Amino acid sequence: MSAPPLTSIVVVAADSGAGLVDAVRRALASTAAVELLISDNASSDGSVDAVEAEFGADPRVRIVHNGKNLGFGAGANRAAALARGDHLLILNPDCLLQTDTVARLLARAAAVPRLGLLGARIRHPDGSDEAASRRRDPTLRRSLMTLTGLARFAAERPALQGVNEPLAEAVRAADGSAEAVSGALMLLPRAAFDAVGGFDEGYFLHCEDLDLCRRLRDAGYAVHYAGSIAVIHGKGGSSRHRPVFVAWHKHRGMWRWFRRFDPAAHQPLLRGLVWLGLWTRFAASLPLLLWRKRRRAG
Repeated sequence: MSAPPLTSIVVVAADSGAGLVDAVRRALASTAAVELLISDNASSDGSVDAVEAEFGADPRVRIVHNGKNLGFGAGANRAAALARGDHLLILNPDCLLQTDTVARLLARAAAVPRLGLLGARIRHPDGSDEAASRRRDPTLRRSLMTLTGLARFAAERPALQGVNEPLAEAVRAADGSAEAVSGALMLLPRAAFDAVGGFDEGYFLHCEDLDLCRRLRDAGYAVHYAGSIAVIHGKGGSSRHRPVFVAWHKHRGMWRWFRRFDPAAHQPLLRGLVWLGLWTRFAASLPLLLWRKRRRAG
């Protein structure tokens, strides 16, 4: 009798906090066959040490010590290179799986022809839905619709669609194709991940998930949203401790995605205006970000 298919769960850790141990514990309790690889981007908060202390003897767990912070995409790629599974489950360190989550994701994946990537319905700890569970390509027009608030009128005027799909409850719970999904949880057949070369390491943090979804679609793979499968995303970890660092790389990632995929980037004037707008927005956010940082430090 052949062994059951193996799913490789990849978690990139960078000072991810005490919740990392709980996320690992829940992942290992999966009814499906799993291995878990933690790509450690030089964590110094003891979270990876705690995982090693509790699960180091479990042969399903491997910790990849990168020695420095490589960024999310590069960290995920390092662990994926060592993975043995037929599928990769890229999982944020503050996402909490149920025992049947992996099995349900695999069942859904098997029903989608030429699947490249499968996402799930991502929820906050209070049970509310994250707006970015099911997304569209963040083109300039869509981004402007979201930023100005005009996207809320998209039901009457589709031209005003924003980046996130504003879904009614019935649609949020449904399964279907999508342009992009939340990077908090992404299931990929190993063959599809390898076919597009994994994550683009030119991104450090943010937008590498949107880039991956786009490249998979461009390569003829399907990106799918499993609204019937919900996962709690704690929103903890390192982002709260380094708000300026995170914001800097978020804007940098947005600029990279725009340059690579948005037709508007081919127009020099628009390209310059977008660059100016992005970094003006970052500069304007700095006082609040620094205040939040000082408040947490205090």
